[in-house]
Amino acid sequence: MEKVLITGGCGFIGSHIVEELEKKYKVTVVDNLSTGNYNNILSDVEFYNSDITTSEFRDLVRNIKPDYIIHQAGQVSVTNSINDILNDQNENIKGSINVLEAARENKTKKIIFASSAAVYGTPNKLPISTLHPTVPLSPYGLSKNTVENYIILYKKMFDLNYTILRYSNVYGPRQNINGEGGVISHFFKKLLNHEKPSVYGDGKQTRDFVYVKDVARANLKAIQGGHEKILNVSSSTSTSIIDLLSLFSSTLKREVKPIYYKERMGEIRHSILCNRETMKLLNWEPKYTLEMGLLETYRSFISEVSS
Repeated sequence: MEKVLITGGCGFIGSHIVEELEKKYKVTVVDNLSTGNYNNILSDVEFYNSDITTSEFRDLVRNIKPDYIIHQAGQVSVTNSINDILNDQNENIKGSINVLEAARENKTKKIIFASSAAVYGTPNKLPISTLHPTVPLSPYGLSKNTVENYIILYKKMFDLNYTILRYSNVYGPRQNINGEGGVISHFFKKLLNHEKPSVYGDGKQTRDFVYVKDVARANLKAIQGGHEKILNVSSSTSTSIIDLLSLFSSTLKREVKPIYYKERMGEIRHSILCNRETMKLLNWEPKYTLEMGLLETYRSFISEVSS
């Protein structure tokens, strides 16, 4: 059985990818647990508490000898990247280069990298295809774009195969309130505590929400497909924050009234990613509508609160 090492495998997205991987591969998780939670791993997979920025991580890869690396670890908050640019650079750029070096030294067959819609910046045209220029508006987007370029260079220099997956706003069970797509988990946590959720701006800004289990399946598919490609992983559906609040009202069966604050720095007005190429090259499509994903996420939050 082939081996897959996943960095950040105890995190929100990473733990869902682990569940998909273990059906077909021998899985090893590396996570420093700074934001991830070991309890997110529901099965008995090999786990190492290690930081991707260290030489210890490269030693681990040398000993594990994975056939593939799925790189999910990193700093995921646009706001935090603005407040602490050096930390964002350390985790997302330095850490990722260390992962690439470990893959090169190990002669790993392929690396799959979690990138972001944040690399695009303000869109010239919607929906955004991967041919769209990358002009990031935040250090987070810049760090993701920088790593993408390193990955492409590693292919040219060292023949390290890759697939880069640019996520839209991912949501689902186990998500904390930070990071891309965190608005949904923020809404749930506020509402379950009988508090008003926060909306930044007028609520007319739109996002492309994709359910975490669809993202996990895309990562599984990328192991054997989409070689040397940059692909959008998205629902390719546009939803305003106001419309999202209406869906919350339907899911919770009560009216949801938010508190409005001024728009945050580094955030774009409208975002929707084209996923046609991803569907074709990975033989993948999103299975969850936003209504389905919200209901499943709600049930998970209710279970978490009552346990």
